[in-house]
Amino acid sequence: MTFLISHVTIATPWLIAVGFVVGILGGFFGVGGSFLAGPALYVLGLPMNYVVGTDIAHIVGKSVVAAKKHRALGNVDIKLGLLMALGTIPGVEVGARLVQALKRTKHADVALGLSFSIVLLVISAFIIWESLGALRRSRASKTGKIRTRNAPKKDRLHFNSLWQWIHGVRIRPMIRLPISGIRVSFWAVLGISLIGGFFSGFLGGGAGYIRMPMLVYVLGVPTHVAIGTDLFEIILSAGYGTFSHALKGNVDILIALVMHTGAAIGAQIGAQATEKFHGPGIRLAFAPLPILGAATLLYELHHRGLL
Repeated sequence: MTFLISHVTIATPWLIAVGFVVGILGGFFGVGGSFLAGPALYVLGLPMNYVVGTDIAHIVGKSVVAAKKHRALGNVDIKLGLLMALGTIPGVEVGARLVQALKRTKHADVALGLSFSIVLLVISAFIIWESLGALRRSRASKTGKIRTRNAPKKDRLHFNSLWQWIHGVRIRPMIRLPISGIRVSFWAVLGISLIGGFFSGFLGGGAGYIRMPMLVYVLGVPTHVAIGTDLFEIILSAGYGTFSHALKGNVDILIALVMHTGAAIGAQIGAQATEKFHGPGIRLAFAPLPILGAATLLYELHHRGLL
């Protein structure tokens, strides 16, 4: 099928299959799935600026389905998600404008592809180190057990120094988040949402690959709540990102809609599956996926003679 906006021909079963797989992973890990959907769309022949815009458009619908499921499981901190939107939207706009600047220089594919790959590899390396450390520790008192107030779910981290330091910062206004079981400065929430929004606008998707780890390691939010809250926040950030990229001509909405037919089913399966795993296990299972996305992207750049 030839898509009239991007003028690219792609078999629709491939798009549905990509949407379904990314939907399962998104519902399970609380991410938009751009670390896999982006490279997959690039391999299927979509130019990189359309990859960024179209990927973020398909994420909106899938995140609605997954967030609704996590909400029913008690994994969504709506107050935290709404506060994060205050920083995410300006960050998305800055990232999207940077994409426009790169598009004018004709170097968008190389710059975005390399940036995306480096970010994914760094995140994976850190999560593998941290998750293995948490799984090796058997005594929760040494690893920092976190328990939500309204739910019996608990989490265990090996890397505790950052969120403990953030909780000690008393710059007003301080915010109490009962669902996440934490009390933290508003400015810490604003900071991580700005970073997440920038990566969403610059590299596409909902940026859950960086926001979900930051919620856990920087704010100390339990993994299950971080997954559900990230999906809720992605609805807001990806919605604005879709609007911004659509105005700049980077969205092929028909491709996004075809992908969503598979993603809507996969997202519900993935969300339900989180109830079967503990936090460190979910994080460790997540770690290889960004590596796969980075490897696919680097291979395709090399295959096209851009590296």
